[in-house]
Amino acid sequence: LLAQKSGADSITIHLREDRRHIRDEDLRNIKKKIKIPLNLEMAPTKEMLNIAIRHKPSFVCIVPEKRSEITTEGGLNVKKNAKFLSKIIEKLKKNQIRVSLFIEPKISDIKLSSKLGANCVELHTGRFCHLFNKNKKTKSVFSNLKKSAYYAKMLGLEVHAGHGLTYKSAYEIAKIKNISEFNIGHFIISESLFVGIKNSIKKFKKIINK
Repeated sequence: LLAQKSGADSITIHLREDRRHIRDEDLRNIKKKIKIPLNLEMAPTKEMLNIAIRHKPSFVCIVPEKRSEITTEGGLNVKKNAKFLSKIIEKLKKNQIRVSLFIEPKISDIKLSSKLGANCVELHTGRFCHLFNKNKKTKSVFSNLKKSAYYAKMLGLEVHAGHGLTYKSAYEIAKIKNISEFNIGHFIISESLFVGIKNSIKKFKKIINK
């Protein structure tokens, strides 16, 4: 509610299969109380599909999950899961839920995401952010993100970006004009311990809307 009041455009929640982040009752309560769109991150499973259809969030972002990870570590294996993803996307869209796939910035994955019927792709920015934070060369990785965003947009997909973003790395990636949405979680919440959620969100919005 505070994030909504502070100018967040949507709220992203990740209901993991192991329920490590939030639980089903959190999803129910958040959906009931917020007025801005709810973006549900979920693994491509029948259980999660049924939960999404039951609660009808505005948006769904399909992400991979590994039991041992602290947070999502990479993009979906779109090719391996193509058949099942196609069915999930179709059912979600029938329920008027916008569907995004969290993928690596690869032309082949973007092409397949479009073929499967996704509305959007969220480009995994982890590799760029890792190099950027260590002051290593990011030119080729940035160029790849830029090409991927352009190609996705050309195919009619909405382009989002997320993972590992900070004020400084978001400032750089915001230069890519075809990206229309940033999903930023960990850094905003960590930063809010020092400056408050309101100030953290306002600073991010200023950076990405520059």
